[in-house]
Amino acid sequence: MNEWIDDDDDESKVDLRLWRKLLRYTLHYRQTTITFCLVALGLAATDLCFPLITGQVVADIEEHGTSVNLAPYGWAFAGLSVAICSCIWGFISCAGKIRTHVSHDIRRDAFRQLQQLSFSFYDRRPVGWLMARLTSDCQRLANILAWGVMDLIWGVLLMTGITVVMLIYNWRLALAVLGIVPILFFVSVWFRKRILRASRLVRGANSRITAAYNESISGVRTAKVFVREQENLQDFDRLANEMERYSIRNAVLSAVYLPLVLTLSSVAIALSLAWGGYQVQLYGLAVGEVVMFMYFAQLFFQPVQDMSAWFAELQMAQASAERVLSLVEAVPDVRDTPQVARRIAETGSDGHPDRLEQIEFRDVGFRYGTGPRILEDFNLSVAPGQTIALVGATGGGKSTLVNLLCRFYEPTEGRILIDGIDYRDRSLHWLQSSLGIVLQQPHLFSGTIGENIRYGKPDASQDEVEEAARLAGAHDFIADLDDGYDTEVGEDGNQLSLGQKQLVSFARAVLKRPRLLVMDEATSSIDTETERQIQQGLARVLSGRTSFVIAHRLSTIRAADLILVIDHGRIVEQGTHQQLLAQRGRYYDLYTEQSMRDIVRTDDLIGGNGESVA
Repeated sequence: MNEWIDDDDDESKVDLRLWRKLLRYTLHYRQTTITFCLVALGLAATDLCFPLITGQVVADIEEHGTSVNLAPYGWAFAGLSVAICSCIWGFISCAGKIRTHVSHDIRRDAFRQLQQLSFSFYDRRPVGWLMARLTSDCQRLANILAWGVMDLIWGVLLMTGITVVMLIYNWRLALAVLGIVPILFFVSVWFRKRILRASRLVRGANSRITAAYNESISGVRTAKVFVREQENLQDFDRLANEMERYSIRNAVLSAVYLPLVLTLSSVAIALSLAWGGYQVQLYGLAVGEVVMFMYFAQLFFQPVQDMSAWFAELQMAQASAERVLSLVEAVPDVRDTPQVARRIAETGSDGHPDRLEQIEFRDVGFRYGTGPRILEDFNLSVAPGQTIALVGATGGGKSTLVNLLCRFYEPTEGRILIDGIDYRDRSLHWLQSSLGIVLQQPHLFSGTIGENIRYGKPDASQDEVEEAARLAGAHDFIADLDDGYDTEVGEDGNQLSLGQKQLVSFARAVLKRPRLLVMDEATSSIDTETERQIQQGLARVLSGRTSFVIAHRLSTIRAADLILVIDHGRIVEQGTHQQLLAQRGRYYDLYTEQSMRDIVRTDDLIGGNGESVA
């Protein structure tokens, strides 16, 4: 299984500052929150009235016997019942609305942040980790920030009211009931760290299981080809058993904590009864007052029980809160500098001419994190409209070079200049909106072929889409499909062949009319005739535009203005196709070796066909 950054083993205590930040999602809906506070106040006041009326009824019966008129009390109880039902309806309505709003807002902010984060963020975190943040973690936090906050407001109001009333009526009896609260506090503190640690382990295991699901589904064909189903099941069983073990531990801790709270509330009720009975015998305390205090003691610990449950949930959700907020507040490694952002805010542009012509790599070096150096002292000057081809062994730094050019990453040493200006002094959006990229493994989004071609230019007309497809060599195969440009491509384009996906990706890049085109093994899965058509179309479309091409099929780059042979992050040879062949160096060796393989492959195909005909 893959290793990644796992921030679930942090043993820090519940961070109230973190929860205050998340509380802003609830307070954003000010009107609903204010309405709820009024409802909670009404509910707490209604709850307080029941013990007071009950105590008064018992006191009147004790004093006047059967001659007491109970009708007013009956009407009072009926009115309070209607009021409490109305308040509960308002409680559920407000909390439900806030929960839905908060869940929507957290997911929206998290997804928006995902669109802004740099590639280095995704290098360190698998899809399963991110999926867990956007699904289960967001839902859990929404429940706490809605129902938990609502219960907290109601509980604080009710407990405050009960405490004040009890102290006014009989402070000695009130202290007997409230004396349990410090014990409850210490119990909660003791359980806090243990529940929090167990919860972090559960969330970490859940992320690993989600990642395993994603890997297994994405690689199902490879697993079947290599007959790895049993081994994959064993790996998944290990993760599932780990999740089960941590979950049981977490459940046991919660199962012990909540009954302890219930037991302490029962002790408080028993103390009020014992101490109240003692005062009845010695000081003539009214029985109705003792009944009222018992009722108050039971009512006091009802919100305590609810808040204890939410406190346990809060502890268990601490890891979720940390990770969701770390995602929402993550700062991209590659972003506009404060000076550029300020110029854009003031003038609407980064303050430089809107052109992309001369490109220069000046003493560029790069490494991923703390890993080995990939590029070192790399220097290159590219004139406007030039086609630069990059060749060399796998791992030599070709893809890293174009990643730096596209500013998916930034150099750790040196500078990249566009028209003499460090591209870090330009807007990131300006640069990447000028790019067109075609990858060896193109990604298509769920939807139709036409929608995928329009991805970089949503307002393009159908004629523009078809013209781009013709230039890219995709129109013929699209026209042969039953639904043409309205054909659904499926998830990640799985309804199309790899070659067809590359052609659609080409058309998407062509439609955008980029000023800088990057192709990474873009024709590796396309037949020779289609490749020839694409080359002719691109020659027309990209006239006057700069392009970088990474190629292992060297026959595709013979017309390049400059071919660079890259090895260990350095340029070891450069020149045109004819110049490099004349040098009889590495490019010559690569080209002749590849040409011989193509000849042998062709002979084998001819021989195979001859045998089949015979």
